[in-house]
Amino acid sequence: MLRYIVKRILQAVPLLLVISVICFALIQLAPYDAIDTFVTPNMAPEVVAALKVRFGLDQPAYMQYWRWLLNTVQGNFGFSLITHESVAGALAARLPNTILLVLPSYCLAVLLAIALGLVAGSNRGGKADRIIDALCSIGLATPTFWIAMIILYLFAYKMNLLPVLGMHTMGQENNIHDLLAHMILPCTVLTVSFLPETVRYVRSSTISQFKEDYVMVQKAFGASRAHILFKHVMKNVLFPVITLVAIALPTLVTGAFITESIFSWPGVGTYFLAAIKGFDYPVIMAVLLLSSAMVILGNLLGDILYCLVDPRIKAMR
Repeated sequence: MLRYIVKRILQAVPLLLVISVICFALIQLAPYDAIDTFVTPNMAPEVVAALKVRFGLDQPAYMQYWRWLLNTVQGNFGFSLITHESVAGALAARLPNTILLVLPSYCLAVLLAIALGLVAGSNRGGKADRIIDALCSIGLATPTFWIAMIILYLFAYKMNLLPVLGMHTMGQENNIHDLLAHMILPCTVLTVSFLPETVRYVRSSTISQFKEDYVMVQKAFGASRAHILFKHVMKNVLFPVITLVAIALPTLVTGAFITESIFSWPGVGTYFLAAIKGFDYPVIMAVLLLSSAMVILGNLLGDILYCLVDPRIKAMR
């Protein structure tokens, strides 16, 4: 197992390098330069040239990439062109806020998806299956921002039950109840957005398992439907769900961009969207590289967890 993990990590290194090259190349191909953030129409050419020298933009692209890569390896993502603060420091301050919002939402969505998917899959074609499938179809077809606006209108504006924006009420920064009240609406939106796809995944796996021979054998021995579902089918259904959860690791960084923006949640999403609007390239490149690294890490964790829970795959390794 250790040998396999080391092998996968070594395979991830060149992949990360390729991703870093692609991210840097996309920024270089952008129609605007980082200097455009500072340049004004009446600015002298000498000043523009001095700014390019200051930020190293007068050097060839491969030199700019090499310098950026060396700094990134050392944990230095540079400084924001807009706020002039450290990008690494800003991400370190905002990432816990995003995780605080996304992690409970995704965990709740997975638990609900397992329950609903098992019910739908074990009653294929039945009333429960049709209702759950219809709700999933509506959820997949409904934009996240529209769900957020409806929930805001009903529970914050019309009923005035919950706070609308931000993470804390002014002066209540250390109040856990105030924090939980601010989390309810965005967490609800994220749970609803994560739920449909996972429900359909579990439902499909459950239907596939009910076609297996071991289910027919259990039925022949007189086992009840509940016994077959919870004793045998659920265990096999959860194997691919584990991989799905691990692969979803990048959502801890990028899974709440729209929701954070609507609810003014001080996370990575609002930071990234502000960087895009302001052509803040150091921030954009840092978030892109971080999310790409999380994708690779998620796939690695998925493979490791699959090996741990399934002895057959572990033996093959």
